[in-house]
Amino acid sequence: MRLRSDMVVSALMRRVFAAGGFAAIEHKGMDMAGAIFVRQRFRDGLETLYAPAPQSLLDDDSAAERRFERRLDRVEREAVDTVMTRERQWDGDLWLVEIETEEIGDLLPLT
Repeated sequence: MRLRSDMVVSALMRRVFAAGGFAAIEHKGMDMAGAIFVRQRFRDGLETLYAPAPQSLLDDDSAAERRFERRLDRVEREAVDTVMTRERQWDGDLWLVEIETEEIGDLLPLT
């Protein structure tokens, strides 16, 4: 069974703050099952966008865990805005969490 989206977002934000970073909800989605996107901002003004990993990439053991893939890597803000505008048109219930930290480390489980 998967955790609710609001619980995953809350846990992510707490971990970012505990690591000395900053986190904010840029767009609040559906509490139970909204897709979660993470926008990582760097000091140099560039951003990385993490999106939900396709379910087909997950094995049975990790199917209950929310995993992410790097969709855009160290691009200008406008590129992330363009992708997220398109995603919101398709899915208005998604979450967009903004984090400011130089290293993603183990904050997000990546595929």
